Amino acid sequence: MNERENLFRLVIKAGEILLHNGAEIFRVEETMTIIAKSFGVTELDVFAISNGIFMTMNYDGSHLSTQIKHIPISSVHLGRVAAVNNLSREIAAGKYTIEEALEELDKISTLPYASNSMRILFAGAGSASFGYLLGGSAADSMVAFVTGLFLYMFLIAADKMKIAKVLKNVFGSAGVTILSIALYSLGFGDSIDHIIIGAIICLVPGVAITTSVRDFFNGDYLAGTIHLVDAILVATCISVGVGVVLKAWNILF
Repeated sequence: MNERENLFRLVIKAGEILLHNGAEIFRVEETMTIIAKSFGVTELDVFAISNGIFMTMNYDGSHLSTQIKHIPISSVHLGRVAAVNNLSREIAAGKYTIEEALEELDKISTLPYASNSMRILFAGAGSASFGYLLGGSAADSMVAFVTGLFLYMFLIAADKMKIAKVLKNVFGSAGVTILSIALYSLGFGDSIDHIIIGAIICLVPGVAITTSVRDFFNGDYLAGTIHLVDAILVATCISVGVGVVLKAWNILF
């Protein structure tokens, strides 16, 4: 594979990693441009949306056809985003050849998530903290800690079984609400509302909403709308799961 093809692969792979792991549109386009210009590209046209990249590159007067890359919306890994940003700065400083940069991108693309046990533990800690910060008592926080653990274990299992995102959020929020009600009925906790609020915090699409707002501010209205719709869909699923269970509990008991 010649140098031009390697450079083309390098630029689009960097954008793919960024977009796949939750970076904003302007960051994706800017980073791709920095990498390309650092290796002498005379002209680069990049159009990115939330789940795809379109790129055309001119290198030494040789026109390369447009590459279209579909990138499904996935879970966020900000460590990979930060690593690609650092790599682009080092490329601009002349510290990497094209081949070395490609090897580094391959390593970045496989950076692991935290272990499942750590993610479950901190999900429980996050649920307990938010339950307390939003007005719950210490007892409510302890119950939220337990329900948060349960919820994240379910989410990990659902990812392994490749359950659809909509169903995962509906069943996850419904299941954690049932568990919260059961523990509250047994005398654990002081406020069912604060327990449930803390328990479902892991499902709240905070990154999607933040990315959407940043995209809107940077004029990327299509990408901002896609992220906003994704966030609204997740919020709706959470509302359905919690609302149906609470309504059934009120009717029955």
